[in-house]
Amino acid sequence: MRHRKSGRKLGRTSAHRRAMFRNMVTSLMKHERITTTEAKAKELRRFADKTISKSIRVQEIAEKPREERTPREQAQLVHAMRMAGRMVRDRDVLGKLFNELAPKLKTRPGGYTRIVKMAPRVGDAAPMAMIELVLQ
Repeated sequence: MRHRKSGRKLGRTSAHRRAMFRNMVTSLMKHERITTTEAKAKELRRFADKTISKSIRVQEIAEKPREERTPREQAQLVHAMRMAGRMVRDRDVLGKLFNELAPKLKTRPGGYTRIVKMAPRVGDAAPMAMIELVLQ
């Protein structure tokens, strides 16, 4: 029985899964919309929302000029960027997350991503979905 075992294995080793979701989170932040299978999209939502939440939590600190931040605030910001950097593997995309995406999403109480089901994939009829950031 699979009681209390969260997360889909998707037929991959744990290291492959971790790397795949890091790449997918980075692509989602970079392009703001990606197409993948339904199962991957539903699993990706967990990682993307947590990563966005980390950037939103320190948004007030990030908006302050560097000179006005206390050492504690600066440490909190650096820590949040490092924690988000564990998932977002591209420095430019990490900067985009903290400087562009987080200010747009900070008024939302959660649910930063939207999954839209699409037509099955032509080759193997796998259920496809588009996952996108909800920026409005």
